[in-house]
Amino acid sequence: MATVRFSGVNKSYGSTSIVKDLNLELPDGSFTVLVGPSGCGKSTSLRMLAGLESVTSGTITIGERDVTNLQPRDRDVAMVFQNYALYPHLSVRENIAFPLRASKTPRAEALRRADEVAESLGLGQLVGRKPKDLSGGQQQRVAIGRAIIREPSVFLFDEPLSNLDAKLRVETRTELLQIQRRLGITSVYVTHDQEEAMTLSDRMVVMRDGRTAQEGTPLEVYNRPADTFVASFVGSPKMNLLDGELVGRTFTVPTGFTIDVDGMAATGPLILGVRPDDLVPVAASGDEAATAHVTLIELLGPRAIVTIEARGTELTSVVETARLTGITEGAAVALSVRPGAAQAFDARTQLRLTGA
Repeated sequence: MATVRFSGVNKSYGSTSIVKDLNLELPDGSFTVLVGPSGCGKSTSLRMLAGLESVTSGTITIGERDVTNLQPRDRDVAMVFQNYALYPHLSVRENIAFPLRASKTPRAEALRRADEVAESLGLGQLVGRKPKDLSGGQQQRVAIGRAIIREPSVFLFDEPLSNLDAKLRVETRTELLQIQRRLGITSVYVTHDQEEAMTLSDRMVVMRDGRTAQEGTPLEVYNRPADTFVASFVGSPKMNLLDGELVGRTFTVPTGFTIDVDGMAATGPLILGVRPDDLVPVAASGDEAATAHVTLIELLGPRAIVTIEARGTELTSVVETARLTGITEGAAVALSVRPGAAQAFDARTQLRLTGA
């Protein structure tokens, strides 16, 4: 186990800069997820840590060792890829044992340890099968087992669940987290799926255009996003962001739509951020009825996603199904924000306003 540090790391291909001045410290035993849209530099950062990409400038350390210029085999890391990369002609047992066999461990000892790892991953009954006889989730566990058997200082995961269907992805995600907790090995995981990042991570690093947009615990990033990019990227459905002006408790957008906001210190022109869970629609009548209308309701069991049009502004609310009384497609609604739940961002810089 070891602390991982990126210190002023940059990566460029010719004149194109991919990673820019990356400074991160990933604590010993932590599970850190690098998340962001395609092209943000997260996979390149992971590959530099693995030694699969060279560093243009800056340093990477694992524990007390500077590994910036070391070969991958000398870094004491194990990587799990998106495509599993199993040897089709080898059994589950032999695939898991392969790293030990490659390091000249006696065959009997390597296979014995492979059986132990397979049993811990729920693959004990499958050790004699070939990869073609396994499901996608089982193949991914074999790939994880091959990484575990090396007992590395750091686990690296490059979108390892993206090839699985939704149900299997959730199940394998849970298994992966349990394995990491049990072994306590520092882990770095790359994904573009913010829900996956929220579920797995101790620390979450949101990247944008090769830089760190924000890092912290999942709840810190969700509850106090650093800017409008993080606010809209983290959370599903994404945060409602409205340009307008706040005077007292009334926030007004340019089209004249107003919304009551309680508990905000900021005033004047700003960008108002409201999570869908915190936007409360109720059936309206009279003067309120001309303001906002429901355009779509998506039922998700105990909850529903309600899309609302308010004088040209589209908003999203998440409502408990039991509270949908009077809220139907086409119905007029009045909107409010749960007290203290609204967030404010600078209209020019799009950065979170301090104290808002």
